[in-house]
Amino acid sequence: MGGVYLDTSALGRILLGEPDRPDVLAALADFEQHVASRLLRVELRRLALRHDVLAEADRLLASVALLPVSEGILASAETVAPPAVATLDAIHLATALTLATDGSVDTVLTYDARLAEGARHHGLAVLAP
Repeated sequence: MGGVYLDTSALGRILLGEPDRPDVLAALADFEQHVASRLLRVELRRLALRHDVLAEADRLLASVALLPVSEGILASAETVAPPAVATLDAIHLATALTLATDGSVDTVLTYDARLAEGARHHGLAVLAP
């Protein structure tokens, strides 16, 4: 498959060794490219600091292409539908939609219900293995 957009709820499961970690890793293996907003780096490293696993977070991040948080993405996140999508997830959704427009991704890997709803609203496939 092509590319998949990741958010922190998905990569965090790997980082923290959650029971569904093998399922997330298997899902990631199905995609040639793993892509996310630069916001993922901030969120994942903050999570890693709280659990004293910063080196592991950096190792995971090395396999993800991070798109900068541009003015265009921020402007899109301000009004992206549906309104129930929370602020930081709106940045993730706006980034995923930008990447979907150029054909880089068509799937979002997330365990966040509102982000998943937003992705489906815009026609993106959602995985939560």
